[in-house]
Amino acid sequence: MRCVICFDFVLPEVNWTNFLHVQKKVKICTTCFEKFDVIIEPGCPLCGRTDSNGTCYDCERWEGSAYQGVLTKNISVFSYNDFARELVARWKYRGDFTLIEAFAEAVQTKYKNHFHRLKADLVAIPLSKERLMERGFNQSEALVSQLGSSPHRFFTRRGSEKQSKKGRTERMNRENPFVLVQPTDRPVVLVDDIYTTGMTVRHMASLLREAGCPAVYSFTLFR
Repeated sequence: MRCVICFDFVLPEVNWTNFLHVQKKVKICTTCFEKFDVIIEPGCPLCGRTDSNGTCYDCERWEGSAYQGVLTKNISVFSYNDFARELVARWKYRGDFTLIEAFAEAVQTKYKNHFHRLKADLVAIPLSKERLMERGFNQSEALVSQLGSSPHRFFTRRGSEKQSKKGRTERMNRENPFVLVQPTDRPVVLVDDIYTTGMTVRHMASLLREAGCPAVYSFTLFR
């Protein structure tokens, strides 16, 4: 079969370990796989940022603000390097939906390693009607589906502004665009494609915690 990223042929590895077992279909080639920057040991214990020695500056600011303690922790699968940026552009903005197959196994493994004992509700980040029509799918819901679950729709969204067009300060100072329509007394994992400033997940986490949710985590594809 061909790599879902570069379309080169993928030759499955055969050895004595997997010879007598049904082999998984390999979705990406070795060349593309090696371009991913897998997060093994995050530097910041709160957001998963890799270039920080302990709690990063952004998280220190969050913990000194009105959003203190609303987000328990973020777990991300990959660093958001140049290769990842190109993939996200193809996936989200150019409609190459099949690229999600390149992430599936890593997403499932990371989630299981960190959250398999947590009986949590999985919540996708809602899109505005305009964004959903523009893209044709919700990338957060697509990631939840890769985890073998259906997302809980606890939120609606007002407004249609693109976060990718905003600077860091503007993102962190904007009003909460989310409305909580269904509270829960179970832990929640917010699932999204990219953790940038942490504003989106903290907006949602603050509403959940105010309504009685015991703990809110975020699980993102890239950090």
